[in-house]
Amino acid sequence: MSSYPWRIQNPEGTFRVIVTKTLPGRQWLDILTAADCRLEICHSKAALDTEAIKAAIGSRCDGAIGQLTEPWGETLFNTLKAAGGVAYSNYAVGYNNVDLDAATRAGIPVGNTPGVLTETTAEMAVALTFAVARRVGEAERYLRAGRYTGWLPDLFLGTLLHGKTLGIIGAGRIGAAYARMMVQGHGMQVIYHDLAANTDLESFVADYNRFRVTQRMSAVACRRAESLDELLETADCVSIHTVLDDTTRHLIDARRLSLMKSDAILINTSRGPVVDEAALVDHCRRHPDFRAGLDVFENEPEMASGLAELDNVVIVPHIASATRWTREGMATLAACNVAGVLNGYPLWQQPDILPFLEADPPRAIPSIVNAGALGWLAQAE
Repeated sequence: MSSYPWRIQNPEGTFRVIVTKTLPGRQWLDILTAADCRLEICHSKAALDTEAIKAAIGSRCDGAIGQLTEPWGETLFNTLKAAGGVAYSNYAVGYNNVDLDAATRAGIPVGNTPGVLTETTAEMAVALTFAVARRVGEAERYLRAGRYTGWLPDLFLGTLLHGKTLGIIGAGRIGAAYARMMVQGHGMQVIYHDLAANTDLESFVADYNRFRVTQRMSAVACRRAESLDELLETADCVSIHTVLDDTTRHLIDARRLSLMKSDAILINTSRGPVVDEAALVDHCRRHPDFRAGLDVFENEPEMASGLAELDNVVIVPHIASATRWTREGMATLAACNVAGVLNGYPLWQQPDILPFLEADPPRAIPSIVNAGALGWLAQAE
């Protein structure tokens, strides 16, 4: 065991499972205890490095639940395999901190926690959008500093988003949910960039337009952009919902920032390295009417020099999924992934994972991201 503080749950359990952070809720503990797991849980707030996790794995370990702040690569998966490990779950829907090829070579399935973050993260994107557009952070600091002396016609003039054009980079579950919220609530036009057309989103907007007609409201548009550059040039507000991989790292760089309108809004609730943070700082300094809202950062927990001092940027500490229901649901799914593998359960074959959050979850494994590479999908057919 490493030098970090750990506590043991169900010490008589047959399977030894390490959990690198204390997770919210109780159901995840009950699931792993019922699966006959001895749980060793780190309750340090510090992010564990490779050596600390190796020490925690030790010479015998059946499974692990890790965090997106940890580098789960070849070293850790080989260590886990050598210790008899057969299961790993990331406590996140994303897994850019995981070397999937290394996990697959070690024969270790990698779980994640989809399906419980969608609306929660989309709501945070909405919150950041309006905090930025209406200059909420600036106004609050002004008020708290005792500078408010009374109403003025030109005090903190912001941006009206109703009817403006919304650009979505990555129209998956979260991006589409955000788009629907902004279309229904604020009549925004939508242009999106994705590898594939989101016909469900386009159909939703078409159906919503039929309702708008009955209310004598003008129609809104939803279309897929021919290119990312076209989206950036067109949109009044751009929200990023893409994955992080080699093709999206610094997707928004100095050149692409220069394509955006001088008073545009940029929102990022996906992954920090999608945006070149130093380039963003420079752009915001040179374009004071340009505004950004960030939940994630390129080198968390550090921020690029000067970012925190910018009045035209709203920053929050990676809390997009931080509702109690979502974070407890993530813990439950991660536990079900590990417990399911250890107990030899089949892979869940349905898109809806909410049954796992009920009192008696299915005897199945909710989500394994390298199931295909491990040959599990072929076995299930």
